Amino acid sequence: MIFETSEPASIFKHQKLTLDFGVFYFCDQFIIVEINEGIDYTWDKIEIVAMMVVEHYGNNPKLGYISNRVNSYSVDPSLWDKFHNTYNMIVASAIVSYNKFGSLNAEIEKRLTYKSTKRCTSLDEAIVWITNLKEFKN
Repeated sequence: MIFETSEPASIFKHQKLTLDFGVFYFCDQFIIVEINEGIDYTWDKIEIVAMMVVEHYGNNPKLGYISNRVNSYSVDPSLWDKFHNTYNMIVASAIVSYNKFGSLNAEIEKRLTYKSTKRCTSLDEAIVWITNLKEFKN
């Protein structure tokens, strides 16, 4: 389910950013990412998104990252450690998979990062988990 047509979209204030390789929703505590079908999500694309995040949230934000895998695309899982070491803005990630292949890929990605990562089967599950992280409780 895409975020824009989901119930959480009416609950969480967000700003939508559409780029030629995906759609990004900037919420208060987290980002929801929906990469387009067939895209190779490379370091250059990740850096574009990182710059947009800093432009939106300011320097040194602490955010949750939800990868809503509504489309099939490729990403080198080792890029996430490079991202975390370069930008250090993501506290934890949730990967929403809608099929067995996506779930297997999410398991591989989870094993290749040192940040807390949860595999989810629905967008609602991912949002609940991210918003209940201790880092976001005041």
